[in-house]
Amino acid sequence: MMDAAGLLTAYERMAVIRRTEKAAHDLFLQGLVKGTTHLAAGQEAVAVGASAALRPDDYVFATYRGHHHALARGATPQECLAELMSRATGLCKAKGGSMHLTKAATGMLGSYAIVGSHLPMAVGAAWSARLRGTDQLAVAFFGDGATNIGAFHESLNLAAVWKLPVLFVCENNLYMEYTPIADVTAVPRPAADRAPAYGIPGEVVDGNDVMAVEEAVERLARRARGGDGPAVLEAATYRHFGHSRADPAAYRPAEEVERWLAHDPLDLARGRLAELGVAEATVAEADDRARAVVERAVEAAKAAPPPEPREALADVWADGGAAWRT
Repeated sequence: MMDAAGLLTAYERMAVIRRTEKAAHDLFLQGLVKGTTHLAAGQEAVAVGASAALRPDDYVFATYRGHHHALARGATPQECLAELMSRATGLCKAKGGSMHLTKAATGMLGSYAIVGSHLPMAVGAAWSARLRGTDQLAVAFFGDGATNIGAFHESLNLAAVWKLPVLFVCENNLYMEYTPIADVTAVPRPAADRAPAYGIPGEVVDGNDVMAVEEAVERLARRARGGDGPAVLEAATYRHFGHSRADPAAYRPAEEVERWLAHDPLDLARGRLAELGVAEATVAEADDRARAVVERAVEAAKAAPPPEPREALADVWADGGAAWRT
């Protein structure tokens, strides 16, 4: 359970992520971000709370809406923004862009644009840990829409059969692109309500409460490491922006948006910090540090050079070339 110091650290990380997302939004509007972006502003508590409960050697897999997970797992704002801006200093050296942020050295094993495709990969990573005799954990973060994809059910089934150390964390922001998940799903909790069918626990947590997320993930992680197998955690949250930069999200009811904006993860954390006796000035200092970090990251990314064309195939194939394919 987070103490005041831990919560302050989590708050500052969420503030950095929120400001990085805002920077990505602004840079896109300036024509400096190539391709689209899927912003996770509003969902920071899921990534930060979960990461606080994980070990550095655990594995994380995310969706195309994965900026917050990359940042929570050790990627810097400068690396991420440079990647979005197709700079040589980007996290993937301009080869991944917004939807494929990856930092294997910190256990962030990628963001995936194909809905649900990474869930079987997380199962494979957990199987690898089992084979190697470690107690590492694999965590797959995914959206509510993925719960109606075959890979979700296949992954839960196999993970349950083999009792693998893997957690399936659904970031339920109510919408699968533009369609309300409730309109096309037979159960009210699309992830948690499906878990019992595979004989594994399914829980729901307030995904905007970083302390609640940390507690739930820590408990389920301990269970998985102990040999009791996988679990499903459904985090109720809400994205502040549309599905992508091309989506104004006009389909969302105004009262729904207002209600969720009043349940902002940063506001909740500030309120909890006040309850724990942390001075407003201390929280303001954390905000100032977050602002300075992101401002420096924006300027560094803007100043970074474009990638060299001769590096186009570097790191793409294991042997540096593609001859094996023929």
